[in-house]
Amino acid sequence: MTAALGTKAATNPVFRLIRAYPMELILVVLIIILIFTAPGFASMRNVLNVLRTGALLGIIAFGMTAVIISGEIDLSVGAGAALAGCIVAWFCGVLVAVLGGPLASVVSISIAVTIGFAIGFSVGKLRQWFNIPTFISTLALFTALRGAANLITGGFPLTTFPPGFSFLGGGQLLGIPFPVYIFALTFAGMHFLMNFTRFGRAVYAVGGNMEAARLSGIDIWWVKSMALGILGALTAVSGTLIASQIGSGTGTTATGMELDVIAAVIIGGTSLFGGKGRVWGTLIGVLFLGCISNGMTLLNVSEYWQYVVRGGIILGAVLLNQVLERVR
Repeated sequence: MTAALGTKAATNPVFRLIRAYPMELILVVLIIILIFTAPGFASMRNVLNVLRTGALLGIIAFGMTAVIISGEIDLSVGAGAALAGCIVAWFCGVLVAVLGGPLASVVSISIAVTIGFAIGFSVGKLRQWFNIPTFISTLALFTALRGAANLITGGFPLTTFPPGFSFLGGGQLLGIPFPVYIFALTFAGMHFLMNFTRFGRAVYAVGGNMEAARLSGIDIWWVKSMALGILGALTAVSGTLIASQIGSGTGTTATGMELDVIAAVIIGGTSLFGGKGRVWGTLIGVLFLGCISNGMTLLNVSEYWQYVVRGGIILGAVLLNQVLERVR
């Protein structure tokens, strides 16, 4: 009787839709509720604000998706974003007089992104050579990167950006915040990388079964290190946009960002055990977090309750994914 009911439910088109797109449907329901309950939620100004804020989180979250699918995790991205902003600010201050504003900005950002990639790639190598779990190494790195950022700035905001630099984080192009374009390009690039390239297939293989991937000829440590390197580079991009938005390189920016990044990835359906996940799901997770946070702010919900709600959402997302995994 139970088996028959289960089979009937599984063949029901509504049930199949819910099972295939749970977070997408929940996001639509959330948006509808907030439109009718949160004052100004549906205004264009507020929508653009949600997208701008979500872009800074999502750029990193797309990179984190690849890392978690590969079976690793990075807890240092918030500190990495702060360090990137400080590096760009410091190099701009040194190079503007020599190269001029635009070229100094390009060179400074390139240096920060390269350093971000190198740090991430090195974490993967530490995992390979010394078998240090990335959970531990990036937890230590979190403190080190914050310290490095404050050493660069001397503990004070570094406001050495050339004129026009603020456009990157705070400007608009055709009425849309510029970070949203970077967000969209990052999504498209990571979606293509994970779904249509050999590297993307290798990431899934390594996260699903590392030994089987090794026996099939995949260089598992190169794959993991590259995934961490890509995350490091994207973290630097987001950190640069944050620094541009606030007008300074500051060692205290992006505090707690790593938890929101991981939350967006988990809400999007990526398994913390590796091997399963989608960049598209992470996009939904980013939008979901952005909408819930913005909606609670518009509804004047206490900041403390916002933390409680977000924690409950993360737990609920994990439980939902586990339940759906069993019925698939």
